[in-house]
Amino acid sequence: MPNQLSRSARHWLVAAVSVLLALGVFVGVAQAGTSSGGQAAGRAVPRAAAAVIAPAESCAAIGQADLSALPGASTTILSATSVPAGRNSLGNYAGCQVTGLIAPQIQFQLMLPTQNYQGKYLQLGCGGYCGTDALGTPAASYGCVPVTTGQFAEATDNEGHVGAVFSGAFAADQNLRVDFGYASEHALAVAAKAIITAFYGHRPAESYYDGCSQGGHEGLLEAQRYPADFNGIIAGAPASILVPLNIFFQAWNTDANTGPNGQPILTAADLGPLHAAVVKACDALDGTTDGLIADPFACRWQPKNIECAPGQTSTAASFCLTAEQVSTVSKLYSGPADSHGRLLYPGWQLRGSEANWLAWIVPPSGPISGSIDWGIATQTIKYVVNSGAEPALTINDIRFTTAYFDKLMKQTAGIYDATDPDLRAFKADGGKLLLWQGLADPAISPVGTIAYYQAVQNFMGGAAHTTDFARLFMLPGVSHCGGGDGPDSFNGLGALVNWVEQGQAPASLLTSKVVNGQVTQTRPVYQYPLIAVDTTGGPVTQASSYAAQQPPVSFDANVKWAGTFSPGYEQVCSWAGGRWVCRPGQAGPP
Repeated sequence: MPNQLSRSARHWLVAAVSVLLALGVFVGVAQAGTSSGGQAAGRAVPRAAAAVIAPAESCAAIGQADLSALPGASTTILSATSVPAGRNSLGNYAGCQVTGLIAPQIQFQLMLPTQNYQGKYLQLGCGGYCGTDALGTPAASYGCVPVTTGQFAEATDNEGHVGAVFSGAFAADQNLRVDFGYASEHALAVAAKAIITAFYGHRPAESYYDGCSQGGHEGLLEAQRYPADFNGIIAGAPASILVPLNIFFQAWNTDANTGPNGQPILTAADLGPLHAAVVKACDALDGTTDGLIADPFACRWQPKNIECAPGQTSTAASFCLTAEQVSTVSKLYSGPADSHGRLLYPGWQLRGSEANWLAWIVPPSGPISGSIDWGIATQTIKYVVNSGAEPALTINDIRFTTAYFDKLMKQTAGIYDATDPDLRAFKADGGKLLLWQGLADPAISPVGTIAYYQAVQNFMGGAAHTTDFARLFMLPGVSHCGGGDGPDSFNGLGALVNWVEQGQAPASLLTSKVVNGQVTQTRPVYQYPLIAVDTTGGPVTQASSYAAQQPPVSFDANVKWAGTFSPGYEQVCSWAGGRWVCRPGQAGPP
C-alpha cells in the first residue's frame, strides 16, 4: 500500500519525535512515504537546490537531550562543545562537537556545523579493529570542498570498544563482538540522524558513508544488512571477507616469509630490487610504459627468473633471490591454500605490490613477529574467531585445511563477514555504492574485492543491472588505502554525491599523485574492468594522455575457493533467557 510507512520510515519517525520531545520542541519532520522524485519510502525528499540550514537549537541544549529511548540505539550525550572555525581541525567552519555513548559502549563523535550546513550527513569508517572514535579527513575525498566548509554533519565511532588498532581482545565479550561485527554503524546512524534532526529541525536530506579497509567492510555491511541507512556508500579496500582474510591470508603471508629461526626470509632491502624486476618485465604489457602495472593479471613473471646462480651472492649491482626467497615470493603470489591447492581465501599478492610488502609482510627490522600480518593473525586467532577468548592460541595453531576453514567460518563468519551479494534492497531503496582499491594493496588482496563485485553482478543479473547502482574502480600502483607508486588521491566522495543527488554515475575518477602538497601526476581510473592506456603518446603523468580500453588479459573473477559469495549466512546474536543465542537473520531496523 503506497500510503503506508515503511519499516525504515516508522523507525525514523519514532527516533526523531523522541529527541524533539526530549528537547521540548516539535518541528516538521520530513514526510516518510514515497517522494515525488520516485525514491523509496524512508528516503528524504530531494532538494531542488542546496540551501544553508541554520541550527534550530543551541549546542548547549543538544548536550542536555535525553536519547535513551532511541530504538536500538540507547544513547547518552557526554558533551556538546561549541567550536569556532579557527579551532576546527575538520575545516574552516564553526560547529558543535558532540561526544556520546551508545549502549553498551559504542563511543562516537559528531560534528554539527553551525554555518554552511546543507542537509547532508557523512558517517566515517575506521581501520584495523578500530577502538578509537576520532574524526578526521574522510577517505577518498581529495579536493572535496563540502567536507571542509561545513556542508556535511560528520560522525564516527569506535565500533563498540576501546583498544589498539589491531587488538582483538574486545571479542572476549559477546556483545562487543556483535557491535564490531555488524551493529555499531547502524546504531550510530540512528543516533546521529536523531541528533541532527533535533539540532537543525530537519532530518538529513542525504546520508553518506565513507570508509576504507575496516571502514570499507563497515560500508558493505550497511549496504547488505541495513540498506536504508545511507543514500550513498564508499567502500575502499574492504576487509569484508574478514575471517578468511585475517586468519588464512595474513597467516599464510607470515608463514611464507618465516625462516627456521623466526627471522624474515625476505628483508626490507630485498623489496625495492624485487619490485623493480617485476615492473621491468611487466610495465609495458598494459599498453603504457609508466612505471605502473595497470593489469597485473597480464603479468606472468616468475621469481625464479632472478634466482641466484650456484655460488652467486646478491648485490646491489646484481640482485638475485636465494632458492628460499624464490619459494617465499611464489607462495605470496599463489595465496593461501590447502594441500590440494584449494584457496582458503579468494586472493593473493598481485605482481606489482612487492614494494608495499614492507611492514605488512616484511618487518622493517627484527623477527617476523614485527610484521603487521603476524600481529593481525595472532590477535584474530587468540580472540576474534573463537566463541570465547583463547589467549593461549598462537599463529602456529592455524591450520591450512578445508576442515579448519569450515570450522572457523561456521563459528563466526555469520557475525563478521560482509560477503552477501544480494544488494536488491539497497538498490531498490535508491542506494549507490562506489567500491575502490589499489591494485598494489598488500594488506587486502584486490582479487577478493574483484571477486565479490563479480558475485554481485552474478546475483543482480549481470553488469548492466549492477553498474546502475554499484561501480568498482581499481587504482594501479596504489597500496592499502593510499600510498604506493600510483596516483592515490581522488574525490570519490564528490563523485558519489553527484551520483546520488544529480544522477551522474561516474564513468571514471581523476586520480592525482600529491607530493609535499604539489600534484606531480594525474591519471584517469575507469570503472572495472576498463584500464587507462596512453593512446596519444602524450606525457604519462597527465590524465589527458589516456583513454579507456579493455585490459589485454580477461580475468575470470569467479574465483574458486573454499568459501562462497552467497546470501543467507548472516546471524543475529543476543542474550535470551540467560543464554547467548545466534539465529539466522539480517538484523534490519525495527
